[in-house]
Amino acid sequence: MGKTERKLERNPELVWRDEPDARQSIVEGLEAGEDVAGRGWVIIVDSGTIHQLNLLAGEIWMLCDGTLDETGIGEKLAETFDAPVGEIVEDVREFVNECLEKGWLQIKEA
Repeated sequence: MGKTERKLERNPELVWRDEPDARQSIVEGLEAGEDVAGRGWVIIVDSGTIHQLNLLAGEIWMLCDGTLDETGIGEKLAETFDAPVGEIVEDVREFVNECLEKGWLQIKEA
């Protein structure tokens, strides 16, 4: 299976939650031209440490449900954010690789 064919899923043992109201606030801030880089809407608890994912990382996280590979996630996000697919896919790959190393994401077993 090639790198772009990996179906990605969240580690079921990891504690996390999403906060849709916080996401909406970030999107509104972004549209208003605010700096929203430091604001998170997906919370992950790993070994007692709380991590907040920013808008794009949170969007990637939510799409890692075992049905899509990196390219599929990138294509969906490129549509959502009206951005070039190539740039988004590279961001997806970078985030996914970090999450795989941390054990937050895993490759879905066939």
